[in-house]
Amino acid sequence: MFENLTHKITGIFDRIKGKGIIDDSSLNDVMREIRVALLESDVSLSVAKDFIEKVKSKAIGKEVIKSISPSQMIIKVVNDELIDLLGSQNDSLNFKGKSPTLILMVGLQGSGKTTSSAKLAKWIIKHDKKKVMMASLDIYRPAAQEQLITLGSNNDIPTLGLQKNKSPLEISKLALQEAKKSGVEVLILDSAGRNHVDKKMMNEIKEISENYNFSEILLVSDSMTGQDAVNTAKSFADKLDLTGIILTRIDGDSRGGAALSMRSVTEKPIKFMGVGEKIDDFETFHPDRVANRILGMGDVVSLVEKASEEIDEEEAKKMQKKFLKGRFTLLDYSKQLDQLSKMGGIQSVMKYLPGMSGLKEKVEESIQKNNIFKKQKAIINSMTPKERNFPDIVKASRKIRISKGSGTNVQDVNKLLKQFKKMSQMMKKMGKNKDIQNMMSSGQFNDLQGLINKNNSIQ
Repeated sequence: MFENLTHKITGIFDRIKGKGIIDDSSLNDVMREIRVALLESDVSLSVAKDFIEKVKSKAIGKEVIKSISPSQMIIKVVNDELIDLLGSQNDSLNFKGKSPTLILMVGLQGSGKTTSSAKLAKWIIKHDKKKVMMASLDIYRPAAQEQLITLGSNNDIPTLGLQKNKSPLEISKLALQEAKKSGVEVLILDSAGRNHVDKKMMNEIKEISENYNFSEILLVSDSMTGQDAVNTAKSFADKLDLTGIILTRIDGDSRGGAALSMRSVTEKPIKFMGVGEKIDDFETFHPDRVANRILGMGDVVSLVEKASEEIDEEEAKKMQKKFLKGRFTLLDYSKQLDQLSKMGGIQSVMKYLPGMSGLKEKVEESIQKNNIFKKQKAIINSMTPKERNFPDIVKASRKIRISKGSGTNVQDVNKLLKQFKKMSQMMKKMGKNKDIQNMMSSGQFNDLQGLINKNNSIQ
């Protein structure tokens, strides 16, 4: 997400960092380059123009001119305006009112609406601990109801059964009756989509929305369609009382223009984003964190949250103690690879780390080409327990045996041992660092984000 925009904007900032004075001419050049970067990333012309004007008006002030580091002040102004453009704060779901809370999913066919319905249901069950039920109102697309029923079955989400020869309004009524009978707290209705916005489609959705008191009417929009997604969102926002937007296929959208334009054009908050194909590849939309990612500052808070969901807490505490004492074995390293895999692999983690977005593609290509992690796992699994705990004993004859057992070669075994030795040495050094010890023992992950942001601001 935002790889192209991040690469261009960080490149612009790299050129102005360290400059003692930013005069009007330099500022105009920077703003012109940022404007081009936004337009090339599929941000709408009006949004890009308005954004640049706001940044310029704030950057021209005396505070910037007198600043010790004017370039850093410009970066801060750009960051603040990006956050404002994206919505300032995360807008949570509204669960107020009578139970069950009603959520209507709307959008074009192919936008990922049915999958997003299941992802949202799973997210509510996991984070809000509520009993959720789903129902498909799509009587037009072949196997649309079956698709939602299958998603529900595979993920333990109660779903209304197949309804034939009924109108969407009749199915809505039936689903609500079933939800009340079953003590459901949240009912998600997946409406039918079309290939384009048409009068019949809008009338149908409007009729459903007017017959029930929906707490949320969420537009599901495919971010990869760029300006088309923004135009579609505007059409829905003009005709329906939307409460928010879910952006899908964010992981495949390297430009990110739809996300930047959506809030401004529709005046509706982006509440969630789909970041992959799996049911749990679904995140709340935090404008400040997304702005940090765009500016190459990373998003360690989201990474820590993701890690806390995927990694066993007791196991993490044991690993932490070993880490601080400088004791780390190949078996521990193997467990780290498993945990990394749970979090989506190194590529998934890198997008959250400061300054790493530009390396993501190179690392991904290298990993796919060489199957590095698979080889390393196979090598470690081919070792004896003693060899895993004391890798220094792995000499020539043992290396040959291990390489044959893992289907690799001696060079691969050497690479793993060399990499592990460097990692162990680094951990011993970090384990002696008092600040790191205090931070890890107190669990001050927010301090880590603060340190990173501080580091970025003085580079």
